[in-house]
Amino acid sequence: MAPTPAKPAAGKPADKKVKTDKKKAQIRPRNQDLGNGIVRFSRTRMYHKKALWKFMGKKVDAPKKEVKGSTVEKQIGGDKNGKTRMVAIKKHRAFYPTLDKIKKRPAKGLFKRHKRAIRDTLTPGTVLIVLAGPHKGKRVVLLKQLYSGLLLITGPFKVNGCPLRRISQRYVIGTATKLDISGVQLPENINDEYFRRERKKRAKKEEGEIFAAKKEAYKASEQRKADQKVVDKAINEVIRKHPERKLLFGYLGTMWGLRSSQYPHRMKF
Repeated sequence: MAPTPAKPAAGKPADKKVKTDKKKAQIRPRNQDLGNGIVRFSRTRMYHKKALWKFMGKKVDAPKKEVKGSTVEKQIGGDKNGKTRMVAIKKHRAFYPTLDKIKKRPAKGLFKRHKRAIRDTLTPGTVLIVLAGPHKGKRVVLLKQLYSGLLLITGPFKVNGCPLRRISQRYVIGTATKLDISGVQLPENINDEYFRRERKKRAKKEEGEIFAAKKEAYKASEQRKADQKVVDKAINEVIRKHPERKLLFGYLGTMWGLRSSQYPHRMKF
């Protein structure tokens, strides 16, 4: 048989801490939650249970604070002076600047300090569908995300005519087709500064030159062309190693579009 637990000695009370701990564990709030946002008692029922009607409309006067005077009486010496004089506690400033100083505020809202979030489906090597811009409808390859948060994409250029570009993730659809570009090394000079255009200063207006001046069309630089060839060569080698290389080249070269009774939210890309 199991040993019987020892009983407390006569005249000595049992441990009260154990009882109080059990009581605390069993105490529940008066109006407990029954689940799914439903409480046991309604708002009006709790109004009467707590006797809140006793305290409605009653106001408690705030404690009166001692009003400190703005002047202090001081003794003044001298025969010709008065015996006392009222002196201000806080003296007025003798100099007031004409303009207030500009306070330096912490630059918490700077764009360069924002976190660059990206969708989980947009990983390097994912084939995207462009929805806006001059290349809308084309299927492109995602290379990486730049520091500004924009996506770096390419056609490749020889396949569908889309060069190295930046685009926001709002204007692309990520597909299930992905390429393994982990071994592709992009040129280090391709960043946000790389895509900034040079804006020349306008010359002074002279007679006869207002309508004669024409806007210069954009032309890709030699550096941009050389970098495009390097990136295209690396991406094309990855596609050629893929088991379905012929299908991939045709897939990237064809345009994407919708026909009647086709809805994007019902499609699986």
